[in-house]
Amino acid sequence: MREIAVAPLVEPYGGGLADLIYTNAAEAPDTVTISRNMGGTWKDVTAAQFKDEVIAVAKGLIGSGVGAGDRVAILAATRYEWTLFDFAIWAAGGVPVPIYVTSSDEQIQWILSDSGAVAVVAENDALQAKVESVRANTPALKQVWNIEKGAVDEVVAAGANETDEAVDDRRKAVKASDTATLIYTSGTTGRPKGCVLTHANFHSEGGNVVEMLAPVFKGLGPGDTSTLLFLPLAHVFGRMVEVGTIMARTRLGHTADIKKVTEDLATFKPTFILSVPYVLEKVYNGARQKAHSGGKGKIFDAAAAVAIAYSEADGKAGLGLKLKHALFDKLVYSKLRAALGGNAKYAISGGAALGLRLTHFFRGVGLVVFEGYGLTETCAAATVNSPDKFKPGTVGHPLPNTAVRIAEDGEIQIKGGQVFPGYWQNEDATKAALDDDGWFATGDLGELDDEGFLKITGRKKEILVTSGGKNVAPAVIEDRIAAHPLVGQAMVVGDGKSYIAALITIEPDYFTYWKSTTGKPASATVADLVDDAELNAEIQRAVDDGNLAVSKAESVRRFRILTTEFSPETGHLTPSLKLKRSVIMADFSSDVDALYS
Repeated sequence: MREIAVAPLVEPYGGGLADLIYTNAAEAPDTVTISRNMGGTWKDVTAAQFKDEVIAVAKGLIGSGVGAGDRVAILAATRYEWTLFDFAIWAAGGVPVPIYVTSSDEQIQWILSDSGAVAVVAENDALQAKVESVRANTPALKQVWNIEKGAVDEVVAAGANETDEAVDDRRKAVKASDTATLIYTSGTTGRPKGCVLTHANFHSEGGNVVEMLAPVFKGLGPGDTSTLLFLPLAHVFGRMVEVGTIMARTRLGHTADIKKVTEDLATFKPTFILSVPYVLEKVYNGARQKAHSGGKGKIFDAAAAVAIAYSEADGKAGLGLKLKHALFDKLVYSKLRAALGGNAKYAISGGAALGLRLTHFFRGVGLVVFEGYGLTETCAAATVNSPDKFKPGTVGHPLPNTAVRIAEDGEIQIKGGQVFPGYWQNEDATKAALDDDGWFATGDLGELDDEGFLKITGRKKEILVTSGGKNVAPAVIEDRIAAHPLVGQAMVVGDGKSYIAALITIEPDYFTYWKSTTGKPASATVADLVDDAELNAEIQRAVDDGNLAVSKAESVRRFRILTTEFSPETGHLTPSLKLKRSVIMADFSSDVDALYS
């Protein structure tokens, strides 16, 4: 059994997360900690101003009957008010419960009833209506506030008779060991489980991440180092960065509409971004498609090859490669950086594997992507690449105050300050996940190399066993196939079958470009071309490339192109964009059967 443990960089803190707001206001009152998007214009909010707003909302929560330890749900997209309510709930001694805006009525009802939430902060009329539709089955729920209909003002008004001291008393009573939040795992199967994360979990995670990634979070100094958050705050990844930016006094911005991310990046100009591989893949594929459509495809492809080679050289590039890199920096790379606002030097990526090729591509372009690995139960990252410890193709080195080991069956197990104490009101699930010594069984398979870098090799619960007895971890080949720009998602099947096959969805944006290059009618849909020889040949090339990463017994023998996409809205992806395998298997059972007919 291979194991590595890393000592902490920060001392344990005994209080709650709301203390961060008070400390910032006392030590650096004029530092801009948040910039608020006001109709396309960014309005700066200083540490002192944010503290005042947090206290005003916290007084309103107390005045509205929210007691110490009460759960308050937040059902909203990533926006300023999300962070404001988050810290105000903490200041009032409450427990925020995030809910994805893509959640179904049934999921919303379950989370509200299971958590016993006494109030909900909903973003708009549509989300408020979802809450109201299940209210009869959520007996603890007393208040529903609507952000777009003045929730902040309404709550503040409710606190007119409360004092700052009342908030102070609530805040000071919070201990590090108290529950900070319940995050319901998005879940690929079954009902979501409420993951209990304490204030101590966030202090350990955020504090050590900020120190380990100091050039990212503190590189240009307080207020000048910045990030634009566009991933869901309902996800632990986004939430950890929210807390980390407040700890580091990094300027934080929010953007709720994913369609406006490019526009907001251009005006906010972050120095680092938080992303998932899907977004970075879209950036690369979009740039490549634009170049090919404009007759500059050969230039882009050559530039990509040089960027990858330059990164692989790891500071030891020869003169010829340096000259090519300098040329393409003016022609191609600078435009890519400009699309991210022009100032971004770093990205933190998690949720899935980015892949070695794209890691080197972005690094060669001038955006160093630090891949990490973790789960809701580990308060986001347990391992991460960093400026001091960087190895492309891995998900990094264990965080300070973290131990990682590989069990005999290859499962990754984690122990440390960020590991959760258990699931909400679910003792059986807690016992199954945590052993008596505090080791958390992740369910993921991995390898630790001699330097302590972790590589993910598969998912324990997703292991397919062919009729020939071969164990197959789908993640490796799925990631490789999905790297092709024409592929949206790839899901490997074959449990109990004689060979491995795959269901493939088509990436819509690249499909439009591909049709223009192959002479297909612009109006043709995937359904129209599902049997097209050229389309199938292109997907076969993606599959062939994927097969290079695995043994013959693990290789995909047949594939089937689906005429629909997988998305959270269709129920085939979790909000964090993981495949819901059991749902897909049920909904596309006839397609799976056809692969073996």
